[in-house]
Amino acid sequence: MNARRAVDRHARGLRLALVLLAGLLAACGDSAPPWGLKDISGLMPPLDFTLTEAGGGRRVHGGDFSGKVALLYFGYTHCPDVCPTTLSRLSRAVHALGTRAEQVVILFVSVDPARDTLAQLKGYAAAFGPGVVGLRGDEADIKALTKRYRVSYGYGKPDASGNYEVSHSSAVYVFDRKGRVRLLAGSTDDPDLITHDLQRLLGEDGGPPA
Repeated sequence: MNARRAVDRHARGLRLALVLLAGLLAACGDSAPPWGLKDISGLMPPLDFTLTEAGGGRRVHGGDFSGKVALLYFGYTHCPDVCPTTLSRLSRAVHALGTRAEQVVILFVSVDPARDTLAQLKGYAAAFGPGVVGLRGDEADIKALTKRYRVSYGYGKPDASGNYEVSHSSAVYVFDRKGRVRLLAGSTDDPDLITHDLQRLLGEDGGPPA
């Protein structure tokens, strides 16, 4: 197991080195360096929603996060593995920004409003750090928002205790300071790559350089 972890760390380090090297080589030419994450600029609508923020119980809108880089992720608090793993990875990536971390927000939208009360969602989001905002809506709100960003989800059959799993997309949408979708992070993207691209986004549109 230790040997496998060492191989995985080496592979992640190699991928990061290749991305950074490609960026340096591209910088010597006329084109902009490539992103570490998938570039989806212009392929999705801008950040827009009206949901309830779990921390304070107030209604918030996509425009309320203007001026920050926003990471939008859909999941649920009873998720056994994918959601906590993804939120932990995103939180590590943002934390690595140091003092600039406050310029980034992670928006966690529940696709299980039947079980994810505001109190449940508040505690869950807080467990991953102050930069994570739990968001909740009713069924109609969630259907409209997931349709807007082409996110799929579905509910499994309840067991004898009424528990069920929720299948959902694992993609993370990254929006720039102006609310424009720019990047797509996958379930296997290294936190270092995410940090690298966040630093670059923070330096755009008049922001201080990374």
